Amino acid sequence: MHRAKAHARASHVTVGQVRHGHGGAVEIDCSCGMVLTNGPDWSLDEHIRLHRAEARYVALSRVAPAGMPRLVPVGTDRLPR
Repeated sequence: MHRAKAHARASHVTVGQVRHGHGGAVEIDCSCGMVLTNGPDWSLDEHIRLHRAEARYVALSRVAPAGMPRLVPVGTDRLPR
């Protein structure tokens, strides 16, 4: 499980420069290919943290023992790229 967490951490790092768009939009790319942005109710930093947390959760869920209890099931529509 430690390797899965480390791999997720290494696979989801921000790359490039922060871009400022129209209307106060701020975005940066993740090394996985997803564009992380701010929104009306969240900052760019919050989106980055959520994205990394989701990636770690999914990676750990995939390698966890089958009978281990889960708080939240991992749906295929919630998997980060």
